[in-house]
Amino acid sequence: MRARRKERPLTVHHLNQLLLVCSLVLLVAVAAVRISSRSGLPSLLLYLGIGVAMGQDGIGDVHFDNAELTQVIGYAALVVILAEGGLGTKWKEVRPALPAAAVLSTVGVAVSVGVTAAGAHYLVGLDWRAALIIGAVVSSTDAAAVFSVLRKVPLPSRITGVLEAESGFNDAPVVILVVAFSTAGPVDDWYVLLGTIALELAIGAGIGIAVGWLGAYGLRHVALPASGLYPIAVMAIAVAAYAAGAMAHGSGFLAVYLASMVLGNARLPHWPATRGFAEGLGWLAQIGMFVLLGLLVTPHELLDDTWHAIVIGLVLTMVARPLEVVLSLVPFRMPWQEKALLSWAGLRGAVPIILATIPMVSGVEDSQRIFNIVFVLVVVYTLVQGPTLPWLAKLLRIGGSSEAADLGIESAPLERLRGHLLSVAIPEGSRMHGVEVAELRLPQGAAVTLIVREGESFVPLPTTVLRRGDELLVVATDPVRDAAEKRLRAVGHGGKLASWLGTDGEKHQS
Repeated sequence: MRARRKERPLTVHHLNQLLLVCSLVLLVAVAAVRISSRSGLPSLLLYLGIGVAMGQDGIGDVHFDNAELTQVIGYAALVVILAEGGLGTKWKEVRPALPAAAVLSTVGVAVSVGVTAAGAHYLVGLDWRAALIIGAVVSSTDAAAVFSVLRKVPLPSRITGVLEAESGFNDAPVVILVVAFSTAGPVDDWYVLLGTIALELAIGAGIGIAVGWLGAYGLRHVALPASGLYPIAVMAIAVAAYAAGAMAHGSGFLAVYLASMVLGNARLPHWPATRGFAEGLGWLAQIGMFVLLGLLVTPHELLDDTWHAIVIGLVLTMVARPLEVVLSLVPFRMPWQEKALLSWAGLRGAVPIILATIPMVSGVEDSQRIFNIVFVLVVVYTLVQGPTLPWLAKLLRIGGSSEAADLGIESAPLERLRGHLLSVAIPEGSRMHGVEVAELRLPQGAAVTLIVREGESFVPLPTTVLRRGDELLVVATDPVRDAAEKRLRAVGHGGKLASWLGTDGEKHQS
């Protein structure tokens, strides 16, 4: 009888080695962010490259093939990424784009799945189940991949709104389709799938909005003992929305995105710190997720499926996505140039690769081949579409309007004094530059008590002229806190003419 191998206990030395390796990986990944921003390539490719380099065909020779663990960690990372995206979504930009994004995320997904699956079946020879799984997996867009390329290309708010909302909404129906197609036995009838998708979306949306509203109300009316607790509380509320939505048999992904959007537009205390904390967590989630996905890949096995991935990607990029955009946006008046950009901006990133682990965990036949095709497709077409997006935007003459920069306002509640401290940062593009303190016309109960300018602080006079780069400390009583912040934002958008404008800096409609 063979003796049982004695396992070596985990020592402090092993823990130190693990921490050193993780630190080096994070440092390399952070440096990759800088490289990607200068080269125009989405950072996901560099993170995947780090994982592949550490894998069994790379210099690290790390053998990792646990698809189930990858799926669990990937889902957790997606929750954080969706939360960070929702917190940064501006309601005023997304609201006009919601109908178009909703149609793209439902009707558009159906068109994309059908056309891509047909191409995979008839051109590549996959059976219908595998073809439908691939069609569903690659029908989810990734806003992080899109905006990592377009950071230097200002776009109209209606386009960014559609892209942001679509990427937040289409994950939910795609996950339902992939799980349905990966389940053993016959696939449900189409009307059953439609009913399931509609029900889960409704449950997820209702829970997400409710959790977000309750969380925002609590954070605005309860003063936590330390400012560092606010970012943690916000992320905890967002994760709770996902958990509640999933446990109620709804779409947890839609719940976390909508809850985060509500929180992000609720003018919460210590908002700049919260936003920075969420961005840091989002980067960390992306880095860990992509490195893990790179480890899961066996590069020498990708060669056999490279051409199949390229063919399916051509169908998706040149036929399915444009047809999806054109058919979905028929009811909406949108110039053809914007439709062309939306068609080319359908980048696939983390979500398709993670969803490709679902058939692997479910034991679907040819699941490894499905994963390899999706992996190659995402890498190749991100390399093609990513760097060309800014060029296409310039060619189509699509650029953002020159709107005034929004103020950075951080609020700290003073529970015992029943007031608030508003820290206001005046950015470069703000129209508050040149406005006198008296011309702010703050409501009674609010006043500018201190100005920090070029490292020096002073108490302003009513005739003190505000400048770009100033930081203002505004004290407001509890009843006028919201009114004071609205007034400050109105002046930031409208300048001295804000008395003739609404609270958001736009003209009143007669």
